[in-house]
Amino acid sequence: MLQFLLSGIAIGSIYGLIGMALAISFYVTRIINFAQGQLMMVTVMITAELVSSGYPVWLAAAAGLVSSCIIGILSYLIAVRPILLSNRFSFGWLVSTLGFAVIVENAAAYIWGPTSQAFPPILNNISVPIGSAVLTGQQLLAIVTAAILAAGFEIVRRYTLFGKLGMATAADPEMASAIGANTTVVAIVAFAVSAAFAGIAGLLIGPTTFANPYLGDTFGTYGFIAMMIGGGTERPIAAMLGGLVLGICAEGANGLINSQASDWFPFIVLVVILIVSPKGLFSASNPLFRPRRPAAASR
Repeated sequence: MLQFLLSGIAIGSIYGLIGMALAISFYVTRIINFAQGQLMMVTVMITAELVSSGYPVWLAAAAGLVSSCIIGILSYLIAVRPILLSNRFSFGWLVSTLGFAVIVENAAAYIWGPTSQAFPPILNNISVPIGSAVLTGQQLLAIVTAAILAAGFEIVRRYTLFGKLGMATAADPEMASAIGANTTVVAIVAFAVSAAFAGIAGLLIGPTTFANPYLGDTFGTYGFIAMMIGGGTERPIAAMLGGLVLGICAEGANGLINSQASDWFPFIVLVVILIVSPKGLFSASNPLFRPRRPAAASR
């Protein structure tokens, strides 16, 4: 049982990072960038290609992350900003971000081919015993990295000027512009940060899978489910919590049902949770997490 729990937390941390990537861009612009999974894939493919060409892993990973951030910014400038300028309340971004995802995915398949490539191992040869369970170094790295990034983002969001500008832009972009905030720069930075989160998730999952141009479809879907389970449309940190729930449920299903259960069981978890809490399990509107008002003093 402990092994299922820890393994679920490890893979759930990666789902949570992708969910946070989606939630960060939504938090600022109120749109969901459905190309987020493909941004993760770009990091994985470029890292694998450069390592196979003889470059150090750290340099290849850095190049992959920078490329992902650049494409993330382009996704905003090409697929999102024109739609928002035309009609901020339309759903044209739904089609444009999906279209951008298809373009990136097919470009990757054209450049590297549709076959899978090996991704360099990082810490898979290290085992860390925890009680009766054992985690690989890669799994432990995923948990620690996700915790640091989630906590760091929440600190920036709550306690820095840029975080407050992001909250102002999310609440009312016209008012934020009126008080002097450059909402375009805020959105660009948000998309770059979200692409970095997705890219880091790719680097963490890469050693346990293969580099493939179609990798983003699966993990992008899991990230979206994590965001919806947690209620990341209200608070990005909730997407990380949703990812942990998703990872634990998926690992449990693999062990208790069969190895294919993780392909369909997350959708059942999502439906059940949204029936119980339509805005997500950890949303601010959930009565379990709503701050209690102090009881009125008796006379």
